[in-house]
Amino acid sequence: MTIDDLSRVLVRDLRTLAAELDAYPDDASVWACPPGIPNAAGTLVLHVAGNLRHFVGARMGGTGYVRDRAAEFAARGLSRGELRAQVEAAAGEVSAALARLDARRMDEEFPDPIGGVRLSTGRFLLHLVAHTGYHLGQIDYHRRTVTGDARGVGAVPIAALAG
Repeated sequence: MTIDDLSRVLVRDLRTLAAELDAYPDDASVWACPPGIPNAAGTLVLHVAGNLRHFVGARMGGTGYVRDRAAEFAARGLSRGELRAQVEAAAGEVSAALARLDARRMDEEFPDPIGGVRLSTGRFLLHLVAHTGYHLGQIDYHRRTVTGDARGVGAVPIAALAG
């Protein structure tokens, strides 16, 4: 697995996240919280974007982005356009940072301990891919539950990884 492979998956999943936002019928439904679902899709979008902008954009790419994790979970009522802008910023920052990442860093320790654990940069990037996919699935399920629309958005297309 290469840095390019990881970048392709993350950017593909962020594009799918944008498509999920577009599939909601209105801004309010993104923030609906039915019983048994602890986080609205808007919250998860902010969390995924903030996570990637911090760890990949800022820590690996030097963007200067400052994360406010508590605000990711406290914010409410942002429009789909505002959420989409966060997703697009994350996709751009991920793509740029990983395009510049030296492959030798993959085996080096990531600069920050994560959850009290030290991981190699490559292993941490693999975790970020899984973390993003996990929340993307939650958002897809949230959208289908809130809207009653079982149609998919063409999530995680394998063709996006070709080339």
